[in-house]
Amino acid sequence: MNFAKVGRVAAASMITGALMASAVSAETLRLSHNTGDSTTWHKGAERFGELLADKTGGDLDVRVFPNAQLSGGDQMRQAEMVGRGALDLVVTSAINVTPLVPEMAVFSLPYLYANYDQVDATTQGAPGEMLSDILLEKGIVVLAWGENGFREVTNNVRPITSPEDMEGLNMRVAGPMYIDVMNELGANPQQMQWGETMTALQQGVVDGQENPIGAVIIPQQIYEVQEYLTTWHYSYDPIFLGISKDKWDSYDSDMQTALSEAAQEAMDYQRQITREDTASGLDFLREQGMEIYEPTAEELDAFRTATKPAFDEWADKVGADIVNTFQEAIANAD
Repeated sequence: MNFAKVGRVAAASMITGALMASAVSAETLRLSHNTGDSTTWHKGAERFGELLADKTGGDLDVRVFPNAQLSGGDQMRQAEMVGRGALDLVVTSAINVTPLVPEMAVFSLPYLYANYDQVDATTQGAPGEMLSDILLEKGIVVLAWGENGFREVTNNVRPITSPEDMEGLNMRVAGPMYIDVMNELGANPQQMQWGETMTALQQGVVDGQENPIGAVIIPQQIYEVQEYLTTWHYSYDPIFLGISKDKWDSYDSDMQTALSEAAQEAMDYQRQITREDTASGLDFLREQGMEIYEPTAEELDAFRTATKPAFDEWADKVGADIVNTFQEAIANAD
């Protein structure tokens, strides 16, 4: 008997068995988000998967599904599906969760924020923790907050320099609060899934839309179908990376730590690249042929005044305690 050969075969069998056991033990988590695969949302989600695989030695793997594929294209359903355990993970924006958690609209109240320091004081501080607690009641564990950004307005009809310029424009919006804001400005809001928006803009079904520059307008190539952009900074929209509470509870403390650390690092990266792309975005958009209008402080005050009724209405829906907590954090950030 060739004992050396037998030994080699046995060793090879052990290695093969170990590899097979490893493959079997690896768990793949499904992560859904509602933008395309060129956006910073997607890049942040992919970075999360890479970090998580590294931190867990390959025990957890993440498969990313863009364009709300797993919710039939319905971006508003993703968080609800995670809450009941039908999806493992989600990256979505606060405004997309307002049908499930109206309090999430607080982040996007018109002209709540003036700068990133104020934003970070809420998403990375006690106000963000307060909203995370509310989402937990819906079965969603917030692992980390990222950024969609300050939402700017684009259209194909005329430059927007005053509230009056919004009169009569057919505007695609993402959620209920933005419907009320657009109504106050005299526009005709149409709530529409993101997957339908580019076609609607191309065909003239809607005149314009509003979204952040770095996270959406540039990577989704809005500049190819829109002529005018105004940097009115009227609303901020964070994103968050959340996991089903049922899935979260199924892991031990070490795995939960790995999930939290990977999420925080990934969303830190996602915020950074979003802000970098936003900072260089206006020059890029001008190069692409867009006409950019940057309002003065007085002109921004006019937009702020015009949208104040919508602010007050949604502040009531959110609740005074939450709004006050946000405003205090913002004031202390100055």
